[in-house]
Amino acid sequence: MVLGFLLARAGVDVTVLEKHKDFNRDFRGDTIHPATLEVLHELGLLDAFLQVPHQKITNLSVVIGGQPLQLVDLTHLPTTAKFVALMPQWDFLDFLAAQAKQFPSFHLLMEHKVTGLLHEGGRVVGARADTPNGPVEVRAPLTVGCDGRHATTTGAANFSVIEQGVPIDVLWFRVSRRDIDPENALGYFNYGTASVLIDRNDYWQIAFLIRKGKFDALKAEGLDAFRARLGRLVPFLTEAGSDGTSRIDEITSFDQLKLLTVQINHLHRWYAQGILCIGDAAHAMSPVGGIGINIAIQDAVATANVLSGPLQLATMSRPVPTGTLAEVQNTRATAVRLTQSFQTFAHGILIRALNNQGVMHPSFLLRTLSSSPALRRLAGRAIGMGVKPEHVHSGKA
Repeated sequence: MVLGFLLARAGVDVTVLEKHKDFNRDFRGDTIHPATLEVLHELGLLDAFLQVPHQKITNLSVVIGGQPLQLVDLTHLPTTAKFVALMPQWDFLDFLAAQAKQFPSFHLLMEHKVTGLLHEGGRVVGARADTPNGPVEVRAPLTVGCDGRHATTTGAANFSVIEQGVPIDVLWFRVSRRDIDPENALGYFNYGTASVLIDRNDYWQIAFLIRKGKFDALKAEGLDAFRARLGRLVPFLTEAGSDGTSRIDEITSFDQLKLLTVQINHLHRWYAQGILCIGDAAHAMSPVGGIGINIAIQDAVATANVLSGPLQLATMSRPVPTGTLAEVQNTRATAVRLTQSFQTFAHGILIRALNNQGVMHPSFLLRTLSSSPALRRLAGRAIGMGVKPEHVHSGKA
């Protein structure tokens, strides 16, 4: 959606295919970091974006063994918005779609599920899609695969995927939120369990970490055992409300828990003749840090910066050269790989936490970070800005 907006803004004719009839999918990436908010500012969209209901996070804290530690301070970033915005992804996508539709060269086709690619003369010339009215073909000088971790485009293009081992998976679910609850997103670590709570105003979106492939074993232990583990980790969720029930009691079935099979991988090459992949289609990110959506948007900005000019000249008989497509990967690959290296390092810390069944104690490193305002600001810059944040180049064509 961001790439479609940017290309249409530059005068390029662009069609976005979305397989669903709306954007209302639960438990997608909903943390919009300052680097992404800066992109919206550069596009003149930030003020309008902030009119959409959202929550703000200016500091990030964790609770380790019952001891709260503030680790990240975003309030000193060199950006217009010095916070992480929490917004359901469907609201963000609806906002982007509405903004993009002001450009006559932008076309959004809902209920168009991409099923494969069109090949002619050894190159990709478009995509096949299923629709409620039957299959269609959408032809284009360039096809961009933005279809996520299980991308149809990467398989259809025969791209080689390099997998990195990941020791954890994540269970997503929600419980209601009360006014007396903590305001910021909090990570909890203790007793061999770990969880992150994301403030959704009237409910908590909760990520509960488990060892890779252990969801069936967790279910075999029973729902009462799971609720007890969560309640021991996050005690305020066990407190009874005015109706005498706790938030733990709201979990009545394992069907409420959605398994995210965590992956970290990257394509050996993101492009071939007539096709380019970006975002999770090119490099699946872990949910650690909540940065996947932001990395994908940075990819989109870099792609538009590199390709807006060449695409205005491209035709079906004269596509964008693969050397130009390679510039996108060359621009973004280092930032992606460094970010994935950080996530892999964090996975090592998390799996050690899951292996520690006793009361956890904050490490010397975390205690030092929490006690130093300068280090908290440095951590805020790393989380909020990421590696090599992209900036929007030229304005409208």
